[in-house]
Amino acid sequence: MKSSITRRGGGAPRESVRIRRATARDAKRLTRLVRTSRAYEGHYAAMVAGYRVGPDYIETHRVFAAVEPDTDRLLGFYSLVLAPPELDLMFVADAAQGLGIGRLLVGHLRGEAERAGLTAVRIVSHPPAEGFYRSVGAHRTGTLAADPPAVMWDRPELLLPID
Repeated sequence: MKSSITRRGGGAPRESVRIRRATARDAKRLTRLVRTSRAYEGHYAAMVAGYRVGPDYIETHRVFAAVEPDTDRLLGFYSLVLAPPELDLMFVADAAQGLGIGRLLVGHLRGEAERAGLTAVRIVSHPPAEGFYRSVGAHRTGTLAADPPAVMWDRPELLLPID
């Protein structure tokens, strides 16, 4: 899938973004993106400190990467679990924030979910990301309570309808 994004600062040139199936070779880059995400600084840092997106995870799940077509530079990725339907991971590179990559990934996710026959996808959100998910059509269904020591804070639970 090719999609276009516009860089910040009106009038900037458009560039293509390719969303492709992630491969085992992407594991280190995906892991680095998760571990270095500014969204998980401060008290959220413990959540991703030892996190690993391994080749086995990529081969088992539907993991898709948004990349620049010429350089294969990683801009973001998501992982869709089919049973039960859930967005397991979604990250956008810090340098690509605000460029529409998250919206492109959600659009791609909707297409994948629809092809799989899903009617909705559950999202357990990082608290600061709830507004983004709501802006793309998800609605809040509840709150998942903290589960120390793995997760030290409550998280919004949302449902993304697939039309």
